[in-house]
Amino acid sequence: MNVKCKSSCLTAVFLIFQIFTVSAKDYTAAFFGIAPGGTVLNTRSIQFGIDYISENGGGRLVFSEGKYLTGGIHFKSDVTIHLEKGAVLMGSTNPFDYDRQNTPFDHNFKTSLALILGLNQKNIGITGPGEIDGQGKALAAAVGELVKKGLIKDRSVSRPDEDKRPMIINLFGCDGVTVKNITLKNSSCWTECYNQCKNVVIDSIRVESRAFWNNDGIDIVDCTNFKVSNSYFDCSDDGICLKSLEPDKSNESILIENNSMTTDASGIKFGTASLGSFKNIRILNNKVFDTNRSAIALEAVDGATIENIEIDGLQGTNIGNAIFLRAGARKGNRNGKIENVSIQNVNVEIRTEKNPLKAMPGIVIGGMPNQIINNVKLRNIVVKFPGGADKASAKISIANLKDIPEKADGYPEYDMFGQLPAWGVFIRHARNVQFGGLSITAAKADFRTAIVLDDVHQSTFKKLIVKEPNSKNKIFTANSSSITPKK
Repeated sequence: MNVKCKSSCLTAVFLIFQIFTVSAKDYTAAFFGIAPGGTVLNTRSIQFGIDYISENGGGRLVFSEGKYLTGGIHFKSDVTIHLEKGAVLMGSTNPFDYDRQNTPFDHNFKTSLALILGLNQKNIGITGPGEIDGQGKALAAAVGELVKKGLIKDRSVSRPDEDKRPMIINLFGCDGVTVKNITLKNSSCWTECYNQCKNVVIDSIRVESRAFWNNDGIDIVDCTNFKVSNSYFDCSDDGICLKSLEPDKSNESILIENNSMTTDASGIKFGTASLGSFKNIRILNNKVFDTNRSAIALEAVDGATIENIEIDGLQGTNIGNAIFLRAGARKGNRNGKIENVSIQNVNVEIRTEKNPLKAMPGIVIGGMPNQIINNVKLRNIVVKFPGGADKASAKISIANLKDIPEKADGYPEYDMFGQLPAWGVFIRHARNVQFGGLSITAAKADFRTAIVLDDVHQSTFKKLIVKEPNSKNKIFTANSSSITPKK
């Protein structure tokens, strides 16, 4: 997949953009009458400044120390918004101060409200070290009040739909985007979304977004040549989430490197929206901690193909699940596919559940009878578990694997199948799963089998280490063939 070439291209794009920003002219916010203090609504002044800079050769709109209140603004080509130390761009808490960005695909992606919008623009950027604060808690509450009054139609007052709550950044079809050294805080929805953008560099940003219930850290939607590096995400939904919203589009040539994240959902996730494809993606040296769901989840449930994925270097502490791969069919006959995945150098500690039976295996690979997950290579995988489940309350055992539901159209999560008979690894409907160095350890005795395989074929376990007090069975297989366990 010529990954080195793709990485070089991303670096070249970044350097070109840096040259542009250095040589372009700087304009102070004060030059356009943009007022600090956090009380004057500066939307029109900021928009005038952006338009003026774009029309006059490009440059940076520079905000000095202070708080600047604004509603929704629209990016224009060749403009960078630069926030100096102590500068805070604050989102209005009035929902009517935000525009809706109309895109060709709003029927699939309704969430187009944002503090910063951009449609088909080139060479744009947001740089720090300042902050952008969406004031999302107050803004979401204000949206709820409008729903309560009947001024906005929605199904819920307390949890209005995503298309009613503004993000901080929403860019569509943009080419040459840099977001660097900035802090993004308190979105009322997903924090930042890049849809069908290309040549994007996200570097050394900090996301602190727990103002509402589904605050993804970053959403990458059908993008090409996209890099996220050296960044920190603290959010109430998925940290780094890749989606595909069009069957003929794809996420391609993506690099996710040297990031750390803590979330209420998954760390790095592909899906759940997965209509197109995900290919040629590298995920290198990332850390996930204090996260409720998976460290890494690859989900092809709407017809997507996920292929040529490299994951190398993943550390996880106090998380629900290490690795989750899922092929499903939420769109009827549109079957998802996962193949050619390489995962290596993973070290994860699974969190302790109050009820040990609710603890899921650290690795769950779940295909379907007609959607076999194929060619997955795992090397140097270490997963540590609390263990401690006893047989008294168990509903599922290796004797009744047929009772584990398939859930072809279910929402994909690592615990979607309910209780599983494995404490370490559970794989179903897969072929060519090759382990080269797997160490799984349970601190307390657990009645469940370490590894359970159901409809798994041509798969190998080399250098397998299983440590669990009173351990008897390492691997149980059913409906499987050509399984080679080797020490």
